[in-house]
Amino acid sequence: MSKNTGRVILFPVPLSETAPADVMPAGNIGLLRGVRYFVVENTRSARRFLRSAISDFDIDACTFTELNEHTHAADVVAMLEPAIHGHDIGVISEAGCPAVADPGSDLVAAAHRVGVEVLPLIGPSSLLLGLMGSGFNGQEFAFLGYLPVDADARRTRLRQIEREVRTTGRTSIFIETPYRNNRMIADIVRSMSSHTLLCVASDVTGPKQNIRTMNVGRWAKAEYDYDRVPTIFLLGRGQ
Repeated sequence: MSKNTGRVILFPVPLSETAPADVMPAGNIGLLRGVRYFVVENTRSARRFLRSAISDFDIDACTFTELNEHTHAADVVAMLEPAIHGHDIGVISEAGCPAVADPGSDLVAAAHRVGVEVLPLIGPSSLLLGLMGSGFNGQEFAFLGYLPVDADARRTRLRQIEREVRTTGRTSIFIETPYRNNRMIADIVRSMSSHTLLCVASDVTGPKQNIRTMNVGRWAKAEYDYDRVPTIFLLGRGQ
């Protein structure tokens, strides 16, 4: 593509009710000021983020296109039109880093296919921050996304993950819909050895941040309430 082609810029956003300036480098905000085309997971939350990041941002001059689980694959390439005509496109997820466990990855893949430059920016990632705070193997780890919703299938998958962690020593990271967080911990307790280590990283970077690593036996006796709070789960090999 021509050097006059715009870029797809991936803007990480806060994970919690945190001011963007507290978790975003100033350089990100500087780039954000110049963008007028956005591909977002949700327009309302994206507009709220822009207002909080730059108080005088001219939102009414911007164009927002939604890319989410309801978007047809055939519609993604058309979202690159502004970049093809020389305009940068900002990609904004609901929380954290776009294109990681996020439909923004479809736009990034399309950009590579047609030769549009992709620019990922530094920002908060619950996966890496949770891993950093867990005490688990950070040399070798795997992100597994969402586990099955069906209770029996989920417990089967949890036992499989536990075997992999024991065998390889690799950290396993996964997520759950926030209102099912407590149920996930209960399923882990029912499915796994009491010696397996579980880290629960909740409201990372937020005002109620809590990162807690214990073996499953201690989790079985612990008091907690993580429902409706963004949370990730990490499994590590016990001693």
